Amino acid sequence: MIIITPPAFERHIKHFLQYSCVTATVEASTREREEVEGPKAKKPGKKNKITKAERLRMQQEEEERRRKEEEELRVKCEREEMEKLEIQRIEKEKWQKLEEKDLGRRKEELEELALLEMVFPEAAKIKENIRLLSQWNHYLQCDGSPDPSIAQEINTFISLWKEETNETFEEVIQKSKLVLHLIEKLKYVLLDTPQYDLQNENIIQYQGSILELQELLHFKFNIATEILLRHASTLADLDSGNMEKVIQDENITLYLWANLKKNPRYKNIRFSGTEIGFEIPRILAASDIALRILHTHYDHMTPLRLVAASLQEDSCAETQLVKDEVKTVEEVVSRELLEEPSQPEEEANSVHEEETEVEEQEVEVPQILKEGLHKYTYPPETAEDLEAENAFPPIEVTLQVHDNVLFFEEPMVARWDAEGKHWKTDGISNVTYKAKERLLTFSLETFGPLTLIQDNHVNMPYQSWELTPLDINKVLLTVTTVFAEIQIQIKENVCMLASLKLNNQETVSILEGKWMTPISFINALKEIGLNIFPSGHSHFYVVINYKVALVEMKAYRQMALLSPSFAFGWSRWNLQCDSTRVVFKMSEHLAKEEPIQNPDSTLLMFSAARAQRLKINEYSEVFSDSIKEETEFHSTLYHMVKDFASQAAMEKIRSSNCQFIDSVCHMLLSTRLLSYS
Repeated sequence: MIIITPPAFERHIKHFLQYSCVTATVEASTREREEVEGPKAKKPGKKNKITKAERLRMQQEEEERRRKEEEELRVKCEREEMEKLEIQRIEKEKWQKLEEKDLGRRKEELEELALLEMVFPEAAKIKENIRLLSQWNHYLQCDGSPDPSIAQEINTFISLWKEETNETFEEVIQKSKLVLHLIEKLKYVLLDTPQYDLQNENIIQYQGSILELQELLHFKFNIATEILLRHASTLADLDSGNMEKVIQDENITLYLWANLKKNPRYKNIRFSGTEIGFEIPRILAASDIALRILHTHYDHMTPLRLVAASLQEDSCAETQLVKDEVKTVEEVVSRELLEEPSQPEEEANSVHEEETEVEEQEVEVPQILKEGLHKYTYPPETAEDLEAENAFPPIEVTLQVHDNVLFFEEPMVARWDAEGKHWKTDGISNVTYKAKERLLTFSLETFGPLTLIQDNHVNMPYQSWELTPLDINKVLLTVTTVFAEIQIQIKENVCMLASLKLNNQETVSILEGKWMTPISFINALKEIGLNIFPSGHSHFYVVINYKVALVEMKAYRQMALLSPSFAFGWSRWNLQCDSTRVVFKMSEHLAKEEPIQNPDSTLLMFSAARAQRLKINEYSEVFSDSIKEETEFHSTLYHMVKDFASQAAMEKIRSSNCQFIDSVCHMLLSTRLLSYS
């Protein structure tokens, strides 16, 4: 034990104080120098050592800081969760109140909607009366034309016309107008008559009459062609010495050429004043042959598919096969090469294909065989002819596509397969198309019915659509596709093509300005190649925005009811909601004749049982089905718009024409805008 005496203790204290002062002075000088010069670089190889106590203190401080942050985060999360739950509670209470309010008035709203939808059976009754009145007016006219829906009258007409054997081609063309009218009338009856009014025996009768009329018309054209060929020498061209005859009508054009001179060097034939013609091989140029081009603007080859939905038994695979190969029949073009056949006489009556049949028959001018025209196979199938197979190369044909037919891609040439009963593209080569001149040139290996085809769904799906009121009981439906913008006016019980733009350029069509019933209008658009009407199997070939059928149907019916006062339009959010709901734009529109530019639209969401306004707009970043503030949802679109619509708009809806509402609904159901855009 060391005892320090007071003097010694004082010396130690004094020494310690002196050392502390020196140390503090050095540290202060070091800090001043670092502030001016920066920290002094550490010598390599030397590290500041942290004591165990200091390390423990630092760990305790870090742990304390972490616990404090966690506690702050926990409190924040709890606060946010409580706020969220409170918002959800408020929203749930609000939603429950809206649902209770909706349920309380649902029965009343649905009853009122049912009264409004009485326009549809009322329109059906008017259409039935129109059909009956048409039959009565036909009876009063007594013009000699048959009523095609009455079997006895149409059968008598067919029998009497068959007995007439000396008609000229011009007379047959004139009679063909009535025949085509009767065919279209029967087709219209099949499509327009409700299923409950159309019996199975009626369907069989009408379809049978259509086929008989088509076959009779082709038979008459064959007989008239034969009569023309009997006078071939009197119709000879002064320059070439061969017969050349062109007869034209709005539905049919005949090009008939007979090789009277049999000059083997005369192989390239063009009908005077046209680019239409053909190039035949040398062996035919030196033969007694005639060639007929019968160009019709209707299709009597494709099998009828007009039966009622309940009677359609075509398998999905069969329908898909037809759709794959028969896209859209735009024009039917006939080529007939006539030469004496080698088959026996009993086979002569086998020529009953349609007006597009291509045949060969030898012509002995001025006297033709008594049996009439015979079907001939090109190239020949006999053993002798097969040895000279190279003498029967494909025949080059040039024809002009009708101005009224629309092609959105280069047309394809197809031939009729009589065995398979569908169109095929084999046996046709070297196809070239001059779009500006609308001239199509191709080579045929064999003859038969020909047609020009394109993809039936080339204009599907649609890019956008709008339905806009124009005037009392009049709206404008605009459908925009990749290739076209189609504007359709609808008023009362008729429709009209108002405008057509192809690639943003105005295009004139023969249908513009012509008012037709919705069914006739739809068929007319399809016939010129403008198909915006999906079939029952179109979803196999088009990527669609599938919607439940009941939801879609109810939406179209209620949109039609509101169409006198409200404009509807495509919304990109319709793709985001599920198949049980649809979303579209809507705005009140009471202007006359011209659509409002950039209307103040609101977004609506509709299911089979509920309609509501959405909180989002068309330009929101994400989709949300939240209801718009200060609004309610209703059981119907009609009662939802009553919350914000003007009195004039609602009065206009209640006083609208039933036929007009029915026509709008028919067009919406036919285009299926909510699923195919």
